[in-house]
Amino acid sequence: MTAGSSISELLNWAYQQLSAGESPKTDARFILAHCMGQSTTYLMTWPDKIVDEDIQSHFQKLVTKRKIGHPVAHLIGTRDFWTLSLEVSPDTLIPRPETELLVEQALHLPIDQTAKVLDLGTGTGAIALSLAQEKPDWQVTGVDVIESAVALAKRNGIANLLPDVEFLQSSWFDNLNARTFDLIVSNPPYVESDSHYLLEGDVRFEPASALTSGKDGLDDIKIIIEQSLKHLESGGWLMIEHGYNQSEDLAKLFMQYQYTHIFHKKDLNDQPRISAAQKP
Repeated sequence: MTAGSSISELLNWAYQQLSAGESPKTDARFILAHCMGQSTTYLMTWPDKIVDEDIQSHFQKLVTKRKIGHPVAHLIGTRDFWTLSLEVSPDTLIPRPETELLVEQALHLPIDQTAKVLDLGTGTGAIALSLAQEKPDWQVTGVDVIESAVALAKRNGIANLLPDVEFLQSSWFDNLNARTFDLIVSNPPYVESDSHYLLEGDVRFEPASALTSGKDGLDDIKIIIEQSLKHLESGGWLMIEHGYNQSEDLAKLFMQYQYTHIFHKKDLNDQPRISAAQKP
């Protein structure tokens, strides 16, 4: 790469550098748009624009990091989710598009317009803030065991003009005392501790504590299903995101603890991704 390169030249260089990845063109555009403080549309509109040398240098450094696997979200510091733009950090899981299904299904549940809602393991606050955005009369609380994640979620609430969403430090229900809710949602760790998935893609740079949960991936889910009974109002709902091969296990756990109206929803890849049930 030479000094005084144009947008198109920089992108073509990045495409070659990232060609072994899953989405080299998309990654390159997002990274360059971030470095320039512009939109990806701007890049396509002005391909011959010469890029300042300091921006070019920064871009090359980020592309090099992406080439060895660093997630784009960590490189640019944000990830879009639902209708929100969220700050991300290596302390939390990067919000995934499939988790939007959990938000979508939660919004379809037959619960009160002033419902009390709890997001367990909130991370960036993605689920809690998305629900609050759509249901401003809901009383939404998000908890996470990691203090820096709680601080991050609070910043995302303020940045997205949702400062009333409550975020607390808690290992699942430990710091919630006897509080009860009409809806509990969670995208908990659910990957098997020895899964090959942990050696692939972005997850190599994300905290294992947000991904893995025992040999079968169900350790945390078992805790949530059992303890949610104490924190759900009668008729309240519990909704959990899980692995593609875990829906039958969740159904058995729901039945073991006497939940009713159990149902499952598939993601865009036609894989079971969400399971929900109601407290009698």
